Amino acid sequence: MSKKVLMVVTDTEKLDKDTPTGLWLSEFVEPSTELKQAGFEVTAASMKGGRAPIDPNSYENELPRVWDGVMEPIHDMEKLSEVNPSDYAGIFFCGGHGTMVDFPNNETIQEIVRHFISEKKVIAAVCHGPSAFVGVTNHNDVPFVRGKKMTGFTNEEERGTGLDSHMPFLLEDELEKAGADFVAGEAASDHVEVDGTFVTGQNPQSSLQTAQKMIEQLKKQAG
Repeated sequence: MSKKVLMVVTDTEKLDKDTPTGLWLSEFVEPSTELKQAGFEVTAASMKGGRAPIDPNSYENELPRVWDGVMEPIHDMEKLSEVNPSDYAGIFFCGGHGTMVDFPNNETIQEIVRHFISEKKVIAAVCHGPSAFVGVTNHNDVPFVRGKKMTGFTNEEERGTGLDSHMPFLLEDELEKAGADFVAGEAASDHVEVDGTFVTGQNPQSSLQTAQKMIEQLKKQAG
């Protein structure tokens, strides 16, 4: 079985001319570090490829030196449409408010997620990352999240950021509308839901545990 994991990142740099956004950095760095330590090779991809925009609110002043090597994949990402999903054992959608612009109802994402669904591979996402599943249906045209126990950035947390008015929808509402069994933990608490090979984390505080639960599922898959 492949020891490679595909991590998908937003390309969106601004919510409007005055509001920069992008990847929430720890939601790539922490899971990526955990996956590498468990022996997995990480590839980063986005719609456009190239260098990932990073939300300036996701770090303060200088970045920790230990993050230097870990961040290499997001300095030169693959273009998602050119990635062969068969090469990967699992897929991980990183968060950041930018994902709410370019992840939902995205045909490239829909196609790639369908591969992971049909091959029963591990699918994971954290915070706003589950916005990738908005519009994704299985091969029977049923919403992927219908009946699935999952979590993501909650309505309460979104309103707390003050950015809810910039969002096309509230993630919790939209996933519930698609039939998800959405479980909201306490705001800013480490909260992860596992439904078979489907792993979701609620917020940045959940990044590490989301990766750990994903690794558990990847190891089960490998037998």
